[in-house]
Amino acid sequence: MSYGRCNQSREVRASYELKQAAAEFYKSRNVPERLEEALNSTFYVKPEDVYGHLANFFAKLSKTPVISEIKGKKVLDGTGKATLEVEVFCTVQNIDKSVCSSVISACSDLLHHTSANANGFGEEERINSIDVAIEWIKNDLSPLLKGISPNEQLKIDQLLREYFKPKMEEENTKMRVEKDTEPSPPESTQTPVASLEKKRGSGKGKKTAVTEKPIPPEEPHKPAIVGSLAVGGVSLAVATSGAVINKIPLYLHISSLKHQQVPTELVMPTPMISLLSYGKMSPGKLNLMKEVLVIPNTELSIQQSVDMVLALQKQIVKQLDSVSKAGSVIKNVSPLGCLILACDRVDQPLELISEACGHLSLELGTNLHLAINCAAHELIDYNKGKYEIVSGTFKNPDEMVDLYVDLINIHPSIVALLDPLRKEDRVQWQRLCIALGSRCYLIGEVATKSVSELLEIRDINIPWSSGLAVKHTNETTICDLLEVFRLVEGEKRVSIIGGLFEESLGDSIADLAVGLGARFVKLGGLMRGERTTKYNRLLTIEGELMQNGTLGRRAQYEFPVFCEDEQGLA
Repeated sequence: MSYGRCNQSREVRASYELKQAAAEFYKSRNVPERLEEALNSTFYVKPEDVYGHLANFFAKLSKTPVISEIKGKKVLDGTGKATLEVEVFCTVQNIDKSVCSSVISACSDLLHHTSANANGFGEEERINSIDVAIEWIKNDLSPLLKGISPNEQLKIDQLLREYFKPKMEEENTKMRVEKDTEPSPPESTQTPVASLEKKRGSGKGKKTAVTEKPIPPEEPHKPAIVGSLAVGGVSLAVATSGAVINKIPLYLHISSLKHQQVPTELVMPTPMISLLSYGKMSPGKLNLMKEVLVIPNTELSIQQSVDMVLALQKQIVKQLDSVSKAGSVIKNVSPLGCLILACDRVDQPLELISEACGHLSLELGTNLHLAINCAAHELIDYNKGKYEIVSGTFKNPDEMVDLYVDLINIHPSIVALLDPLRKEDRVQWQRLCIALGSRCYLIGEVATKSVSELLEIRDINIPWSSGLAVKHTNETTICDLLEVFRLVEGEKRVSIIGGLFEESLGDSIADLAVGLGARFVKLGGLMRGERTTKYNRLLTIEGELMQNGTLGRRAQYEFPVFCEDEQGLA
């Protein structure tokens, strides 16, 4: 017998002996049908493929991977500030290994008005909160979730809620005690919200005193609980692990959780892309427009939308450069990823964009629409009880409604206003919805409650608005997001998932937007890496859906119907 035939005989014999050993092993466990299937599928393949084939087959019969450990660590976000990364380790075929890691942004832009520290809290407080979150993960959450499959998202999020609930109650009790024991400030230092008087001329040339309506006082702000980032971070990391184990993208895993089955079609959200920034922190007099955003035509793909905005951005820079030769134009980049410009009039940014569109043969209202993030909570002067829309120019809440009506009448290409008023100005929100709700989305971003508060009261109609901009941060779990989106859809409202002012380098928000079925996604501009990372992820998802034939068609804009004699949406 030649060496080759001898060697082949040994391999065949080894294959036969392996079959016999496997037969005895599985026969003792009463699995003859699976045994026959396994052995017949391997015995007649090439001898050199036997072991790999058996390994692949029996891997399918192994136990479902379970969480073995969860770790948290401090990393940097896109602005160089601290945030939290969560890493999940699972036992896969009796081996503990890292499955994935996810980064969640630390929310620091929740204050209702601008202060000396525009970030809402200092860097020391942020770092302390992240350190506490890491301790929670190490000492409590990792042991709590050990042995549970990452596919059990509902169970895990419920455990996370139960863990966090006593900490939230403890914090609420502490705040109540502090409020009760806090001495009342002297009357002279209290924020005046009383009626103001101003004089107007009468028809006979006399001046009469007209009483201004007092504005509602600011509702108490509910700060984020120190360490709460651990809950949202772990929930996101577990969902990502579930997607990895199931060998599907995160967006498909999220959509399966929402619909209880794998969807046959998914629709890409329409991007709201930040183009220009003004607001309180800009060098000019205009305060009203913290962001001017581009909303591409719904028929455009994500790639076409990004290309169009990049061209528009380039053209605006070109226009500014031509002007700067005769004067001085300041161009900085906002943490939102767009240009910070100086303007003195409300119409000036819109005229700049209109001119750029003319050079590119783009038609406002057809190829693209606009949205304005008014950030009204940053403009309020509580001493005057008015909004400072331009330096030195103040409007009361009723005058703000008139301002927006005039603005939309002159510029009908504006189809969305974000935070046009404080949430406390509910009467004016209602007036604005009745006046403009049929042709413009009126969205509450800061002017709405947090996800946890929304789920507690289960009422998204305070104040009236066309929809909500939801953010994933702090104690918000994946199941919380699913429930909020169900509430929004049940009320036939518009859902937006948005990024934070200071974003991380993670791209999971793109998957969340697609999986949750958000109508819009607000990620910032195209001039910072942490922003473009998320747009790149959207491009990848769109390409996968197109390749698989599961990309659905976006619907045209449909505005909710508001009725004056009703206390909600029609």
